[in-house]
Amino acid sequence: MSPPEACRRLSRRRFLNRLTADIRRPGFAMVVAETNGLVGCAFGFPVRGDGFWWLGFDAALSRGIGQLTGPNGVFAVTDILVRPHPRNAHVARRLQDRLLVDHQAKLGATLVDGADLPSLAALRSWGWLDVGEIWKPPLGATLLRVLVLPVNERATARLQRPAHDAWTRWSG
Repeated sequence: MSPPEACRRLSRRRFLNRLTADIRRPGFAMVVAETNGLVGCAFGFPVRGDGFWWLGFDAALSRGIGQLTGPNGVFAVTDILVRPHPRNAHVARRLQDRLLVDHQAKLGATLVDGADLPSLAALRSWGWLDVGEIWKPPLGATLLRVLVLPVNERATARLQRPAHDAWTRWSG
């Protein structure tokens, strides 16, 4: 097996492991974009009010974030995947917006490997704010960046624009 093929298999296995774990969480939801085939997907779950999701966070949780944790407060976006193609340039952001707006979240939250500079740059360009680091041993020996995204009217407005993509929402 070639190194690129081995890397693809490992990435696919990690994605399936995340999906398998998250699909069991209360409130799990996934949105899918498709045209003649699958273009991309995003999934996640509501963050419970017990503070469990924030365990290992390196800084004090800001009062504003702490107050949002609860029903429809914070929604964790676990993964966004989009097939690379020039026509798909804005699909990832629209998937993220659809997931957060559909769940009436006030704040999106996600964890990103600090070494994944392209993902961090993309998320920051969409308005995600870097609020610190978190250590999640079950996810591996990687220190992760914690990013949050306040959900506002702009996200809703972006979703109301005409689109050529078909959207499917699936909740477990």
